[in-house]
Amino acid sequence: MTEDLETAARAAAAALQAGGGNPADLTTLGWYHASRGDTAAAGSFFERALQADPRAVEAMIGLSGLHRAAGRLRDAALHCDAALAASPAYAEAWLERAYVMAAGGVMDEARRCYLEVLTHAQGAPTLLAAAHAGLTAIAARDGEADEGRRHARAALAADPAHAGAIAALATIELEAGEAQVARDLVEPVLTRMPTPAPERLELLHVLGDACNRLRDPAAAFTAYARAKQDFAAIHAGTFAGRPPHREFIAGIAAGLGGMDVSGWPGPAGTAGPPHVFVLGYPRSGNTLLENVLASLPGTAAIEEMPTLREADMAFLAEPDGLARFAGLDEAALAPYRSAYWQRAGQALGRDPAGLALVDMDPLKSIRLPLIARLFPAAKVLLVRRDPRDVVWSCFRTSFALSNAAMDFTTLEGAARHYDAVMRLTELALARLPMAVLEVPYHRMVQDFDAMTHEICEFVGLAWTEDLRRFDRTARARGVSTASARQVRRGLFDGTRQWEPYAEYLAPVMPILQPWIEKLGYAS
Repeated sequence: MTEDLETAARAAAAALQAGGGNPADLTTLGWYHASRGDTAAAGSFFERALQADPRAVEAMIGLSGLHRAAGRLRDAALHCDAALAASPAYAEAWLERAYVMAAGGVMDEARRCYLEVLTHAQGAPTLLAAAHAGLTAIAARDGEADEGRRHARAALAADPAHAGAIAALATIELEAGEAQVARDLVEPVLTRMPTPAPERLELLHVLGDACNRLRDPAAAFTAYARAKQDFAAIHAGTFAGRPPHREFIAGIAAGLGGMDVSGWPGPAGTAGPPHVFVLGYPRSGNTLLENVLASLPGTAAIEEMPTLREADMAFLAEPDGLARFAGLDEAALAPYRSAYWQRAGQALGRDPAGLALVDMDPLKSIRLPLIARLFPAAKVLLVRRDPRDVVWSCFRTSFALSNAAMDFTTLEGAARHYDAVMRLTELALARLPMAVLEVPYHRMVQDFDAMTHEICEFVGLAWTEDLRRFDRTARARGVSTASARQVRRGLFDGTRQWEPYAEYLAPVMPILQPWIEKLGYAS
């Protein structure tokens, strides 16, 4: 919080107490409370400012930032769009919209918005630095080192201490094999950041990755753990009072255990193109498999989109939802199928009819009861990976805000979340009529042709050498998951990455050992 903002907030509060005040004063108080982490008060003041003046663009941007921080990206985008409709050259609105798009993984649109900031923010070094830093981060994600360094230099010229630009530049150096350079860039900046902040969190993840590359597991673990602590602290208010996501998953398992599925149709053949769900668990290789299949002609892939949202809200949000779902007839199920295909078309930007549709989302595993009943003809590819690699990777990875991401802020939380999803998955495999092929990650990366031949035969697609060019597909499509950089590099064997961190995983091994043995990773 700057002294200028605090002074302005005191003046605004005095004006309101005196019976005066205006939308600008209300907006100032909104920003003041937002800077103190009081999101409820901030939102109230921003809303009051908009009631007084529906064109109060700074209040719109304030609300967008609050929604973005809480993971409500659609609401955030709507406020940005309203601000830009009122003031098309408002650079701050373009910047906020870029942040929203980047948070949602819509990188092409984020890039466009950052470029709009550069057009409209001439003479505003803070905004220029932020936009160039954002473009640096996108370039780093896309492997465009020269472009990234160019924007990083511009960002640091405008603001030599810009943490986002330094983090993105360090990522570029890391990807270029200069792990020590990356570490040297980041460590001095962190000494000047004593409290949790999104910028510090980002720098800590980069530091962890650099130390991992330098084979310094103790320093890497410390950096990752600090990053997760920051993530938990930053979002504590949003999740206050909510149970862990694993408890929600356990509730679905309990509902599935009591369902009568005896009348459900079994897997059915289809004359049309296949409909494929790629499921499993985060960091198991789902993004790799999605881009492999998306490389085939006539195939369209959806990446982690809420295609089952209507069914989710109707049947997973309430304790008795699955029991009601089990008893529905075909006429009652039809609207939920229709809603799915409508969302799939929106995600693709075209009608999915006539295309082999690949719907990839690791945590749609918890929706297997919905998938089995709504889409009996669908093929399910269940990606499996060594539980130790999965849990370690979830702990070390920087995820966007979600219910699951909060469980990943400790190794124990990640292990218990993994256990909950695996228990539900095994119950679904035992009870539900589905066509399922388990896809071991290690076979994909170590025996690619044989595994992909098996996959294609199972789903009903012809194998071609296009599958081997999935890295080109990933670069052309853009990847918004945390696996973006790995997939763009081509076939990458990520097995046994947990081994340098075995001592840190030791406390959660009792949770993971049954799954290590069941999935065949005990040797």
